[in-house]
Amino acid sequence: MTELASPGQLRAAFLRWALFVVPGIMFLGYFSGKLAGSGAGNPWFMDLVKPAIYPPPATFGIVWSALYLLMGIALTLVITARGAPGRGLAIGLFVLQFVLNLAWSPLFFGMHQIAAALGLLVAIDVAVIATVAVFRKVRPLAAWLLLPYLAWVMFATLLNWQFLSANPGA
Repeated sequence: MTELASPGQLRAAFLRWALFVVPGIMFLGYFSGKLAGSGAGNPWFMDLVKPAIYPPPATFGIVWSALYLLMGIALTLVITARGAPGRGLAIGLFVLQFVLNLAWSPLFFGMHQIAAALGLLVAIDVAVIATVAVFRKVRPLAAWLLLPYLAWVMFATLLNWQFLSANPGA
């Protein structure tokens, strides 16, 4: 078969994938945080000295929900780019950075490993930069959708470093 899919077929494929991928990513992100006991309900975290740049706690749920939504849409754009050069690599890099992302909350909040969590965030920064670069070659819009996530994880890296500096014995 040598026919191209119609615009309607492409939209339908995107929507089918999005209905699975977007909620899946949002659920896994939520589950990782809940499993680790992240945030204000964690007594260990509540006792830490908070850096001056620490935003109001409600910010995290709002920002992460929006970021996971954008990540899911970006991944769906790449998944549905059948035949695009670099598509497999792009999906693989996304999975790698997402697994690293999901590991951060248990490491920081669950295991109380601030220094190790900082190292993990540096790895996440590198993996997200690589993912954005490869997404750009597959679907430029997908790369643009990941830029707020990249900005947030870089901010999280700075915040984690400040937590480590303010709580050296934690």
